[in-house]
Amino acid sequence: MDTQVADTLLGSLIDGRYRIRGRVARGGMATVYTATDERLERTVAVKIIHPTQAPEARARLAGFLERFTDEAKTIARLTHPNVVAVYDQGTHAGLPYLVMEYVRGRTLRDVLAERRRLNPDEALAIAEQMLAAIAAAHRAGLVHRDVKPENVLVAEAPTGGAANLVDSVVKVADFGLARAVEASADDEQGGQLMATVAYVAPELVTEGRADPRTDVYSAGIVLFEMLTGRVPYDGDRPVDVAWQHVDRDVPAPSTLVPGLPKVLDDLVARATRRDPGARPTDAGALLAEVQVARDDLGSPNTHTAVLRRVPDEPPVSQPTMVVAAVRPAERPAWARLPSGGGQRAGRRRAPEEGVGARSRLTALRTLLMGDPRGRMAVAAAVVVLGLVAAVGGWWFGVGRYTAAPQLVTLSKADAEAQAARAGFTLAYADPRYDEKVPKDAVLAQVPVSASRIVKGGTITLTLSLGPERFPVPDVVGKEFELAEADLTNVKLEVAKGTARYDDNLPAGVVVDTNPKPGTEVKPGDKVTVILSKGRAPITVPNLVGKNLAEARTALAQLGLVAVETYKDSDKPKDEILGQSPADGAGLEKGAEVKLEVSKGPPLVVVPRVVDLPCLQAKQLLESQGFPVAVQFNPNGTVRFQNPGENSQVPPGTQVTLGCL
Repeated sequence: MDTQVADTLLGSLIDGRYRIRGRVARGGMATVYTATDERLERTVAVKIIHPTQAPEARARLAGFLERFTDEAKTIARLTHPNVVAVYDQGTHAGLPYLVMEYVRGRTLRDVLAERRRLNPDEALAIAEQMLAAIAAAHRAGLVHRDVKPENVLVAEAPTGGAANLVDSVVKVADFGLARAVEASADDEQGGQLMATVAYVAPELVTEGRADPRTDVYSAGIVLFEMLTGRVPYDGDRPVDVAWQHVDRDVPAPSTLVPGLPKVLDDLVARATRRDPGARPTDAGALLAEVQVARDDLGSPNTHTAVLRRVPDEPPVSQPTMVVAAVRPAERPAWARLPSGGGQRAGRRRAPEEGVGARSRLTALRTLLMGDPRGRMAVAAAVVVLGLVAAVGGWWFGVGRYTAAPQLVTLSKADAEAQAARAGFTLAYADPRYDEKVPKDAVLAQVPVSASRIVKGGTITLTLSLGPERFPVPDVVGKEFELAEADLTNVKLEVAKGTARYDDNLPAGVVVDTNPKPGTEVKPGDKVTVILSKGRAPITVPNLVGKNLAEARTALAQLGLVAVETYKDSDKPKDEILGQSPADGAGLEKGAEVKLEVSKGPPLVVVPRVVDLPCLQAKQLLESQGFPVAVQFNPNGTVRFQNPGENSQVPPGTQVTLGCL
């Protein structure tokens, strides 16, 4: 049985102002809700950080909130039509939240899920607005660190053209949020990689640092995905995907979608160079290149691709592709970028300004190549530059890397000693339980053994907590739904057992579990829950002190079964000494009632008094509790006795003496 726990935030009022109306999405770091700003009567989006992201310790929480507030202030200063505006920030129940502009539309991830991939003109139109937003952040000194389709919102076009993404308004969200959460972990964990591995830049993987070129790389991957319908790398584990960004060049989009123009291959290649120094310096620089590519694709001489086949052509693997020539002037006024006109004007003036530049270059080439010493100098310069490029390429490509050591299965102390000998720094991720790896042994490492790592770099270890064991929670007395939630929250499987009657707990309430509460179990173990059926319909009568035959009759009339056990007692034989269950308890028809029945007082042995003087025999028997009856001559000698000597009789049995 699946149990869904209601979201307690729905309907709540945050900060006396924001009424939570519904949940929009839940991500890795936060949950987004729609809310009504009751003060300004407008719809807003409220993003609340997950409890798992907010540190638990008081001092660490204070540092997190301070960093989160600083990031929120920086984001709020970004005023750009392609940036999701931040209106307010604060804390609710100890968790930080942001109040943001509510964008009516969908994420780029939703668009790609529906369309798979986009036409080049649509992809470049979205990339242009996305980069305009990121460029504004870069100018403000802010690095996004988590550029991905989930953080790009595509608003509905005012013209109503839902199918034409060229006229859509694009807005970018979550500026600085990854940095705020990451900063909270720096104090105790030495920094964590807070990025999505499909879009992560190589320097974030190897060195944990980010600058505007990191966002340029992620934007290039997003453009690649818009053009091809997939990300360049995949793998079974996130760490495998992350290290492919370090070890491999992003393939050209045309290798996956034949017919895409070379200008798009070159654009993606420039943005996704593994060496940050070879990429555009920031999002503004990449934006200029995207605008140039859009101009080139709009040229009548450019043959580019649509994701549809030309008529009368068989469905083969080399489709001819056509792109609508969307010129900047043809875009609606509301969808144009503020800085687009100036940049494009500079682009149009370039041919005129380039005439003088080409003349100067021609004169310089004639001067150098016309003189033998000039030719020698040029040759020497070429050789030196070649050597520098070769050495630099070797260093950045191979020389500064070494192989990561094998630390998995080692104890923490042994791993620290081996890493120190090899000159590596260790960082620790959150430990986790494992059924096979003992406590405090290394369970996993990033990067994995034998993979490339910068010399003296940092290796992140995950330590084992050993097998996970915990006691079964005590859910007796709780209704089934609450008991099931408590058990599933600790990763136990819940099953219902056979319900039974209970005199103290109402129907539907847990009366017992198997295993019992407090028993040590592991995640995934099954716990059988026994529920109460309420009080049984038959009330047990009081039978103590009654004769056995009377008790049997009373139980039979109620439809109950007597189960008898006998014991010695000074009570009369067949008298009921005790019963289980006690009187007043509830039982169902056919249930057993256990009765303790008296066997009567224990038998005593009659002593021999024959041949004793009658008076002496009488005194002896009476001293042992036997009543005595004397016949014939009380002053004579006992000639016979009844019961006879050594007879076993109940206490108090009368002994008759015949005296002569």
